[in-house]
Amino acid sequence: MRVGALRGARGSTRRAWVAVLCGWFAAAWLPLHARADAEAGKAKAQVCVACHGPMGNSTDPDCPILAGQNARYIYLQLRDYKEGRRSDPRMSPAAANLSREDMQDLADYFAAQKLVPVRFKADNASIEAGRKKAAEVLCTMCHQGGFSGQNEIPRVTGQPYPYIVKQLQDFRSHTRTNDAGNMASVTRNLTDEDIRNLAAYINNLQ
Repeated sequence: MRVGALRGARGSTRRAWVAVLCGWFAAAWLPLHARADAEAGKAKAQVCVACHGPMGNSTDPDCPILAGQNARYIYLQLRDYKEGRRSDPRMSPAAANLSREDMQDLADYFAAQKLVPVRFKADNASIEAGRKKAAEVLCTMCHQGGFSGQNEIPRVTGQPYPYIVKQLQDFRSHTRTNDAGNMASVTRNLTDEDIRNLAAYINNLQ
């Protein structure tokens, strides 16, 4: 078999495996249908402002921007914090007493807000290296073009640079494991430089 054909076969196998992981992740975490109330979510979200900012637009580099995030993803993360599948010293106690209705209302409210990204000034070389690495590890197979996300796959574009770096590091070190193993597989061979470049690229996407 020619080298080119062998590489093509490996690439096809890898793409198929990533697609299976993304599909499994979606099916495994599919929540039951329920009607959320964005207005109720607005009132409940007032306690979130201290960290996540007005209308979910965080200016704290350690806190994610919730505005414009996929509602299903927000709901699932709140549920994971509540049930102990994800841990954070601020979010775990904040989610502990939330009802399912509370989580759905909050998710619907934040999803309806407009994202105001916090740009990180990165050099062009880092951004380009991040773009190439994103293509190499097939990020958009799950996160979609522009890293806009889909359903339970988060929108990552425009998120604070330090937050993206930390999440990738946490997935690589298995500190964060509430993703059905998908991100652990993607990040296991990333270097620290790869992670910084990916974060610079994703943060600066328009």
